[in-house]
Amino acid sequence: MTRCQSCAMPLSKDPDGGGTNSDGSRSTEYCSLCYGDGAFYYKGTDALEYQRFVYDMLVKQGWWKVVAWLATREIPRLKRWT
Repeated sequence: MTRCQSCAMPLSKDPDGGGTNSDGSRSTEYCSLCYGDGAFYYKGTDALEYQRFVYDMLVKQGWWKVVAWLATREIPRLKRWT
């Protein structure tokens, strides 16, 4: 996997090199911003709600709105949400 299967961030951009599974091993599917100790940080189950959450966070960090939209548009099709 080259992208987090929860938020679509390229795993190569993850500062921690990926999230952690419950056994402490690195996740190859999820980033450290979404997943740690074998659980998702965001507890919601609605992909569109999460897509809006990530979009809002990116805009808050200074991303242009159109770029944030492009970065989040595939979230509903990722493994976690399908």
